[in-house]
Order: sequence, then structure tokens, then C-alpha cells
Amino acid sequence: MERLQKVIASSGYTSRRKAEELIRAKKVKVNGKIVQELGIKVSNEDTIEIEGKLLEKNEKKVYYLLNKPRGVISSVTDDKNRKTVVSLIETTERIYPIGRLDYDTTGLLLLTNDGKLANLLMHPKNEVEKTYIAKIEGELSPSEFYQLKKGIIIEERKVIPTHIKIRKKEETSTIVEISIIEGRNHIVKKIFESVGHPVKKLKRESYAFLTLGNLKSGEYRELSIKEVKKLYSLK
Repeated sequence: MERLQKVIASSGYTSRRKAEELIRAKKVKVNGKIVQELGIKVSNEDTIEIEGKLLEKNEKKVYYLLNKPRGVISSVTDDKNRKTVVSLIETTERIYPIGRLDYDTTGLLLLTNDGKLANLLMHPKNEVEKTYIAKIEGELSPSEFYQLKKGIIIEERKVIPTHIKIRKKEETSTIVEISIIEGRNHIVKKIFESVGHPVKKLKRESYAFLTLGNLKSGEYRELSIKEVKKLYSLK
């Protein structure tokens, strides 16, 4: 017997957090009855329906690495009919992104239907490192650079980059490489805004040991079995 939200996430239907939201919204049925609480446990013999659709418990697990273009939503669907990252990948499986990149942020994004791996990678305690290239307004002063290096308070919590390096100084902007283990929304933009340098462009170059390689914007590839096992070993 396992908790309902864990079973839903493990099936690849969606993340555990989203599964909990669906349960709270009374959109999940077990054996034909609407679930009223999160604590319920189910077995393999139970029939689960989500938003009127029967949950398939044994989907083939798939894993993709996408070079996300600008102007694409990190979501499965969009109520404004904007292009989503899922629409860029040809698959019959019900995949979803692991975490998200902002609408105007580009770069490396993982997509899967493996809820167990998604939860592992997004859990703060596993401290998965992500590296970004940020083009910021103006020039970072030595004191601002040191301030960023030792850590910045963002929304009452300190963020300390695991790595930060100035790649290039331009006439009105600076290119900065920064690595973090944080997963909060807009966190990289907030880091630079906190020292008075708004982000003009942002690209994620790596996720843990994975990099974009030769993938062009909008292109993707499947992860190898070796890469998936290595991601699981990050726990």
C-alpha cells in the first residue's frame, strides 16, 4: 500500500505536488469514489481515475534533454494557447518538465514521465547544481561581486552560489556564469536584481553533470540508461 499522490507521481502522470493539488480539487477517484483527503493509501488492485481518465500504472519511462527556446512555456498545457516545452518533443508518453525555466529563459530542461526521478531531482536536500549564463545590465563592481559570492538574502533566505565568474564585460552589460543549488522561481534574476543589475538574458547551460552539448535551440535528445542511473545516484 502506498500513498495515492506517490502512486500518481510514480506512474508519470504528473509530479507529486501537482497530484496533491488534483486530490484537493476533488479531481481524483479511487474505485469510482472521489478522494476527500491526501492520506489515503492504495494498492495495485485499486482503480484510479484522474479528471475522468483511467490512470495507466505501467507507462514506459522516458527521459529527454531539451534546449528550451525563448518564448516557450515550461508546462504541459497553457490556457493562453502558447507553445509549451512538451509540444516540442515527439512522444506518445505523457511527459512533463522537471522544474521550470521562465518564458524568456533558454537552455537545458529535462522532461520525463518518471515521477520518482523528478521528485528526487527537485527535492532541496539533494542539492542538484544548475549553471546559468546571465547577461546583466551594467558592470559588477568588486564589492558587488564579493557580495554575491558570499551570499545574498532573497525573501528571508540566504542564497550562496556554488560558483560565480565574470565571463565578459561589454559596453553596457556584463556576462556572468553562476551556479546554484536553489530551485525557487526566478531565483537567478532575483540574485542579480538584489545588487542593482537586472538580467537581460538568461540561459541554463548545465544541470548536474548534463550539458547542452551540440543541441541547437529547440532540439532535444533522449538520455542514455547510464545518464539516468547517474541522476538517480545524486540522492
